[in-house]
Amino acid sequence: MKLDPVSLRLFVAVMEESAIARAAAREHIAPSAASRRLAELEAALRVELFTRSNRGTEPTAAAFALLDMARGVLNDLDGIAVQMSDFRAGVRGQVRVVANISAITQFLPTELQRFMASHPQVQVQLQEQISTAVARSVAENAADVGILNHGSYGDRVALLPYRQDKLVLVVPAGHPLAKRRGGVRLADAIDCDFVGMHPGSAINHVLTRAAAELERPLRLRIQVTGYDALCLMVSAGLGVGVMPRGSAQLYRGALPVRVVPLRETWAQRRLSLCVRSGESLSSVARLLVDHLRGPAPEPEEAVA
Repeated sequence: MKLDPVSLRLFVAVMEESAIARAAAREHIAPSAASRRLAELEAALRVELFTRSNRGTEPTAAAFALLDMARGVLNDLDGIAVQMSDFRAGVRGQVRVVANISAITQFLPTELQRFMASHPQVQVQLQEQISTAVARSVAENAADVGILNHGSYGDRVALLPYRQDKLVLVVPAGHPLAKRRGGVRLADAIDCDFVGMHPGSAINHVLTRAAAELERPLRLRIQVTGYDALCLMVSAGLGVGVMPRGSAQLYRGALPVRVVPLRETWAQRRLSLCVRSGESLSSVARLLVDHLRGPAPEPEEAVA
């Protein structure tokens, strides 16, 4: 048995107006058509909803029972329409984000907090990946939006400007380079042991390439999976490390390490947003992308 929402809405109007003619006018339908719809509703339910006499129609006990159920059904239908409208407007839904550790530690905590405070019914799923994996996840539709180091990742993804960051050298407190407030070159630290990031890290690649240009080996003593572990190893005197300035600021004062600027062109980096080429974003993903592309406060300069 299929119930017509239009007939249910008309039935509720009849119950509330106590007259078919007034209910028909409210629902913008002819009285004769309203009477026919009510008769069809009774036939579908196999129950008498109204007793008819010369004095008009009177609701039966079944009609009063149906009234509560009909209102509930109609409210649910209205709720569905409202929620789908919310999806179209981009204020409700889910967006899958993958990002490298530099974006996660420097920018996303504050920016996602602001976004989710403005759109509390949007669920953001965030996963950390290295930049090459970020591009692959977006291309394969395992993620809606990615954040990675700017570069060339093929024609399956498109890159949008996001943020800039700077790489710095992190050294133990008391290290000879800690006093170089004006900054250092990689050549000044190349004889040191290095605490590096995990294999595949973009920072490892740039350091290895820069060391090769100096025709010197990079003494990569330890590799870790996060900037917190890197700073802990550096603070223990196991080497020096390179990481983004904004991430290094998180550990200043908490660990006996010093942050020294790197006077290298490769220390200036760009982060980009990554989306699938040629495909339109969902409304909620577009809302997040527009938010992330907005202005951000310039990070404070890291000092030793």
